[in-house]
Amino acid sequence: MIDIHHHLLFGLDDGSPDLETSVTMAKMAADDGITHITCTPHANHRYHFDPAVNAERLAELRQQLDGRITLGLGCDFHLSYDNIEDALRNRTRYTLNQKQYLLVEFADLLIPQNITDTFYEMKIAGMQPIITHPERNITIQRNPKRMIDWLREGCFVQVTASSLTGRFGRTAQSMAFNFLDKNWVHFIATDAHNLNSRPPIMSEAYEVIENKYGKETAERLCVTNPGAAFHGTDFPVQPEMLGLYDEPEAPRKNLLSRLFSAK
Repeated sequence: MIDIHHHLLFGLDDGSPDLETSVTMAKMAADDGITHITCTPHANHRYHFDPAVNAERLAELRQQLDGRITLGLGCDFHLSYDNIEDALRNRTRYTLNQKQYLLVEFADLLIPQNITDTFYEMKIAGMQPIITHPERNITIQRNPKRMIDWLREGCFVQVTASSLTGRFGRTAQSMAFNFLDKNWVHFIATDAHNLNSRPPIMSEAYEVIENKYGKETAERLCVTNPGAAFHGTDFPVQPEMLGLYDEPEAPRKNLLSRLFSAK
């Protein structure tokens, strides 16, 4: 299995606090059957994102693990104005292994109405947005139909492994299965932060998916698709997503219509 969302680098955010914990988390992941991890520290108003420091921590961790597991670098990218502007100027600063795939995280209480336009700009700039854990987002839980525009725009979706086992509550679990039923999920990842409450475990989610949707789906969401994101290769053909066009797509407003409608 390949984990593309994991707060493994120590002392950078609310993930691993020290090198010893990071080593233990990585070994736990390897014992669980995870072969690759993208280390994705937060980039938001609370935690400063510094690629040079991240690379130093990654090198220390690799030295301790001696090749037991393959590690890469990425970011848990908060969709703030400053971050978006910087990402559009520096395309690979935040992406997974400096390729094209980008984990994007919404704020819990407010998702701007124009965020679909932002995703469009990212794709034009050569980035492929991956929406992280929407099943856990309060705003999306209240209005899951907002996902439709983003999926139509070509965004991918990552669900947290522990959501499928109920660790984040019944609402997140129910929504995760609803997304899976519609083929709206492209990745399962741990979003691991520690050894206990948010551990680096994917095998339980893999088993749940295999039992309910079949081994092919479990492999696609836990191995094949994450492998493409990790290595920056073309994305495999996916099953048809259901329910995206049950309602007519709202036409995009051009600049003049936006100006007149604002009056």
